[in-house]
Amino acid sequence: MGDNAFNRIAIIGIGLLGSSIAHAVKSYGGADEVLLWDADTDVRARASRVVPGQVTETAKQAVSNADCVILCTPVGVLASVTALISPDLKAGVILTDVGSVKDKAASDMSANAPVHAHVIPGHPIAGTEKSGPEAGFASLFHDAWHILTPLEDHTEEYLAAVDTLEAFWKTLGAKVETMDAARHDRVLAITSHLPHLIAYNIVSTAYDMESIEDGEVVKYSAGGFRDFTRIAASDPTMWRDVFLTNKDAVLETLGRFSEDLAALQRAIRWGDGDTLMKEFTRARGIRKAIIDAGLDTDEADFGRRSNDSSEKS
Repeated sequence: MGDNAFNRIAIIGIGLLGSSIAHAVKSYGGADEVLLWDADTDVRARASRVVPGQVTETAKQAVSNADCVILCTPVGVLASVTALISPDLKAGVILTDVGSVKDKAASDMSANAPVHAHVIPGHPIAGTEKSGPEAGFASLFHDAWHILTPLEDHTEEYLAAVDTLEAFWKTLGAKVETMDAARHDRVLAITSHLPHLIAYNIVSTAYDMESIEDGEVVKYSAGGFRDFTRIAASDPTMWRDVFLTNKDAVLETLGRFSEDLAALQRAIRWGDGDTLMKEFTRARGIRKAIIDAGLDTDEADFGRRSNDSSEKS
């Protein structure tokens, strides 16, 4: 194993994140051997041509003797996937995931994993709007946050497993932080889930208008709308599952957003420019804070960067 955190890792689900993990391990280390499996035979065939590592024909072949198994599937199938691989997980294996909802992930994996597995839910806050094995690239996790939400297990073996998983993600270039699962879900509801819901809704509204506006919605779409379409191009299966599994936090955040939107609507209706200036100025302050934190730059961006990892789930 040398300096690597693991001898062998298994990646279940070979989409953007799964393939990017394989590319990152090849480029930066973290594991001596990478095995991959996907339930879709076409995805497996495509991945075998473009993703580094061994693509197996069965999940059992991938996870047997793996030191770490990373579930890169939609959160809605974590329970069934964990149940599928559970009989073949060796003692002491680390079982983690990359989903955007952690409370449900923790319960689904824990309920279906063997007692000898260390379940450590995780979430890399990195991604693009692209999907599939061809979308992966090695630098996706560079300087991105990776949040771990460990279970309430304070045994020496479990804590050592958390440290090992943290070291693995740091090798791939991520900044790692631990957090309570429920807190994670509340934070991501406002920073990721609600923006995606808004993007899907705006693009859907524009789609309906397109049929009555003679193509002008697309023809004259400005940068703001193009950014929304980029976000709305994200994998619909993944985001359907995110909203259904994090519905309480999303609905709470959506309620607050709806109240604030109604206040802006009233300000526009009554010509209340002072309120609009106050809210718009405050919003600019958040943008400056994000730039100052190194999470983006103030350079011009017209949505045409290659391998843009700015759209994070």
